[in-house]
Amino acid sequence: MSKVFIFILLTWLLGNPFIALIVLLLIVYMLDRRFIGLTPSFLKPLKRGSRLRKLRDELRLSPHHTSTKHEIARILMEQKKYDAAYELLTEVHRVMDDSADVLSELGICQLMRGHRDEGETLILQAVAINPRVKYGDPFLKLGEAYAGTDPERAIGYLERFREVNSSSCEAYYRLGQLYQQLGRAEEARRSFRETVELYRGLPKYKRRHERRWALMARFKG
Repeated sequence: MSKVFIFILLTWLLGNPFIALIVLLLIVYMLDRRFIGLTPSFLKPLKRGSRLRKLRDELRLSPHHTSTKHEIARILMEQKKYDAAYELLTEVHRVMDDSADVLSELGICQLMRGHRDEGETLILQAVAINPRVKYGDPFLKLGEAYAGTDPERAIGYLERFREVNSSSCEAYYRLGQLYQQLGRAEEARRSFRETVELYRGLPKYKRRHERRWALMARFKG
């Protein structure tokens, strides 16, 4: 009802229902970006692209600068350009061969490129160096990679993600999804309830980043 009232008010103020609808959608989008985060950010890809161009200019001036290559590779991964990211990370690994971060990123790239076994091996090597590498995110990626073909294995990796990142609502939510996929309805409901309960216990500063998972879990539960 509140959205209808706002729409009518905007139509009266602006004198055009189409403009009022656009303004209303912008308001809803801004509120979501500020408080929930269900909709994607339109500015983030622009900022990422600008940063990538700057880094590539720097790399042309210093072609052997490892940290620049590493940052470029991470941006390429965010853009889902895993082939290009893997190529750069391979060069970075020659210099930083004992880096858990680099190994885990190589492993994630391989998972996304369809080389699941090699990706798993690389990630487990990274975990052997640092069990908490990237706050457990590589375990989440392994869980996603095995979800369709080996759900039990996927659950095992998500359980490890939850152990490393015990304050992650995403871990509990994705675990619930996998339990649903396995037909284990009661365990799925428990995971969704735990997602909501975990969210309620989080400090205010962290709720912004976890709210979307709590909301989706509430709908599922």
